[in-house]
Amino acid sequence: MTIERKIREHLHIEAESMECPPAITKRIEQSYSQYLQRKRSEKTMKKRLIGGIVAAAILIPTAAFAAPTLIEMLTRTPMTVEQVKTDEVGKAALEKVYSAFPETKSFEIIEASNVQGVQTSITLQEKGAMGKKITLHTNGITGTIEHVIQENWEPKEKPLTALTDQEIKSKVDDLLNKMYGSIEEYEFAMEQMENPDQKTFMLNYTKKGSNTPFYQVFVQGNTSSVSLIGGETTPSNMKVEGFFSTNGKPDYFADNFLNDAKLFSLLKISPAELKQELATGKSVVEIAASKNISKQQVIDVIAQTQVDAQIQGENIGDVPKSNRSNEQMLKAIEPKVLQVIEHKTEAPSNK
Repeated sequence: MTIERKIREHLHIEAESMECPPAITKRIEQSYSQYLQRKRSEKTMKKRLIGGIVAAAILIPTAAFAAPTLIEMLTRTPMTVEQVKTDEVGKAALEKVYSAFPETKSFEIIEASNVQGVQTSITLQEKGAMGKKITLHTNGITGTIEHVIQENWEPKEKPLTALTDQEIKSKVDDLLNKMYGSIEEYEFAMEQMENPDQKTFMLNYTKKGSNTPFYQVFVQGNTSSVSLIGGETTPSNMKVEGFFSTNGKPDYFADNFLNDAKLFSLLKISPAELKQELATGKSVVEIAASKNISKQQVIDVIAQTQVDAQIQGENIGDVPKSNRSNEQMLKAIEPKVLQVIEHKTEAPSNK
């Protein structure tokens, strides 16, 4: 049995033993591609369970909100401690967390891995079974830390969800300030999710005038899961959203891939027309085939747009420039594009 298969089976077994809030499980797969985007989308995202839950789900088998459905979509390669410390992205992520939380310098790297060249994940934990733990999920192309999971940083007898709303906000504010800088300019909203199994809070930090959270945080038990959503974008002239739907409601996970002017030009179709076609249960691949356009042509167009956006994002803030060639970046993003263009919306109701 190959090491890849052993890892996959282990992850699957571990994930099956975990509980995931029903409302979150339904959204995880649809939200997966969000973490690849670097620019902010100005489209309305009303109470969508995005970034934070995705981060927790795709990382490690012990992630607080892991879901079996997503694990099967990933190819994760383990990394040794030595590989992490010599890897450009991993080394930068460690330096960031060491600076933010000096005590983590004494923590052990208990888990590290890389997903298809587009994400590097590192988990550090202080000694002891219930020691403090922090997990970083870093964009392997841009070097941006897009997800942070902090576990067991509060006493076991009084976990995060046992604190008052103001205390929870204070803890999350501190995490964001240390990892990403001042959040004074952000508006804040907090709500308790409808999760009968375990108390769960969602905290959104949004820039004034925007409907899209820049940071989204989920707090459950003694775990905070932070997702950096800000920086996503789609062409300003694209007005269509929710190309796919689930349970009769729009799912927005593919919008940043499909709102592509070059794709519309290739298919000779408008955004609204593409949405109508997808609503019938077709995939983008099938729509393209009906126009004698190959799957690879579709992949090439969307992948190049995504890579171009990633390259532009490298000059934002402290994001280090990637040493990968355009060809390598295209190869890394292709599996995610394929996931989107082969996806089909739920079958139309006959009622």
